Amino acid sequence: MKTREFQEELERDRLASWACSAGASRGRKHSEEEHPYRTAYQRDRDRIIHSNAFRRLEYKTQVFIYHEGDHYRNRLTHSLEVAVVGRTLARMLQLNEDLVETIALAHDLGHSPFGHPGERVLDEMMDSWGGFEHNRQSLRVVEIIEHRYPGFRGLNLTWEAREGMAKHTTEYDAPAEDGYAPGKYPSLEAQVVCLADEIAYTNHDLEDGLASGLLSPRSLRDVPLWDDAYGRAEKELAGATSRQLGYAAIRRLINLLIEDVGRTTLANVAALGIESPDDARVAPQLTVALGEKRDQGFRELKRFLFENLYRHHRVRRMAVKAEKILRELFTVFNADPQLLPSNVRVHVEGHSPERVICDYIAGMTDRYAIREYRKLFSPEENM
Repeated sequence: MKTREFQEELERDRLASWACSAGASRGRKHSEEEHPYRTAYQRDRDRIIHSNAFRRLEYKTQVFIYHEGDHYRNRLTHSLEVAVVGRTLARMLQLNEDLVETIALAHDLGHSPFGHPGERVLDEMMDSWGGFEHNRQSLRVVEIIEHRYPGFRGLNLTWEAREGMAKHTTEYDAPAEDGYAPGKYPSLEAQVVCLADEIAYTNHDLEDGLASGLLSPRSLRDVPLWDDAYGRAEKELAGATSRQLGYAAIRRLINLLIEDVGRTTLANVAALGIESPDDARVAPQLTVALGEKRDQGFRELKRFLFENLYRHHRVRRMAVKAEKILRELFTVFNADPQLLPSNVRVHVEGHSPERVICDYIAGMTDRYAIREYRKLFSPEENM
């Protein structure tokens, strides 16, 4: 039987000097005995998977709300896809796969229902009480809200896992660095997850957009990165259907971006003299990156999706409904906290009522938020 110590020794032998090692972790907030057969990062990952917040991601919107179809992405499938891309990059770069997977699976735990429209509403409603940002909320989930252990609140994850969550930065995310070496970059593992997130959501939102009919392969031909990938698929897959060509183009795009990140990052490691995890934290720039040419093409693809998918009238109509639901839920609970479930009201003591209400709403799934809205505002619904 391979013990934790044996696995830690394997990490030291197999990982690059710039990778985070579970055996060298900065540890947990609350002291715990180490597990005999799992490393610290493996234990972190398992705690994420077993959390209530992780299971609820199945019914939280990525782009399309759950009742629009069974095959569209949700926050759970998105998190799994980020982990897949992240682990591939981690292997290429000799980084710690377990830490990458942990951060990837945890990065959206605090996301509100209904995606980014829901996040905007909660930030607006919480303007006078510290605002709302889903990375900070993810930290609240793993540090305060989950309560599975008698000795402490939260999941008591390692410092490196929490650092990666606190500093998760993409085009749609702002870091919340308090308490996690502010002013420094996160580990290379955390940087990998940031790009894995962008690669996953861009390509898979694109796939869902094509499947929904809101986008068409023809409409994308003005985007050079897509045009090249789709054109190559057409040449190589004679007789394939339009949908099959679309799948092939997206696979090609993902592979192209992953390969470019790998090459660019290794070049940056050499140029910046990265020899340890802390070297990456104090480097003058991010180490994990796309090359300039691929980055430009990737930005063009993301701009296309922003204008033609995320702003599509069908998506926007659902966003308007979602904003109304969450705004009115917050308003009615804030006006009369006695309307909150009893197990939520008990947390008001010691916390501002507004933050407790925000935690409650942020933890809702799409369908639960809709059900609560109907119970409160529809006379025909049972309480």
